[in-house]
Amino acid sequence: MKKYRVVTRFSFTGTFFVNAKNRQAAKEYVEKHCGLVIGGNIHSTLSDEDVDWEFPVHPDKTIGRISVARGGTIENRRL
Repeated sequence: MKKYRVVTRFSFTGTFFVNAKNRQAAKEYVEKHCGLVIGGNIHSTLSDEDVDWEFPVHPDKTIGRISVARGGTIENRRL
């Protein structure tokens, strides 16, 4: 068997609802205070009164370029 390099993108599209004075402030709050980490949860440093969100729990998956990887085969490894 050959080892293949498969470029894959996972993307989550959802909505943050934030209390802010204007659009620019709302954008800055989300840029600076909201995030997501693989293996974690959606999180924010804003108070619960100032932010809420609505995101799906499963991302969209896009498969990109597939090529034979350097280094031969994958041995004794679960995929």
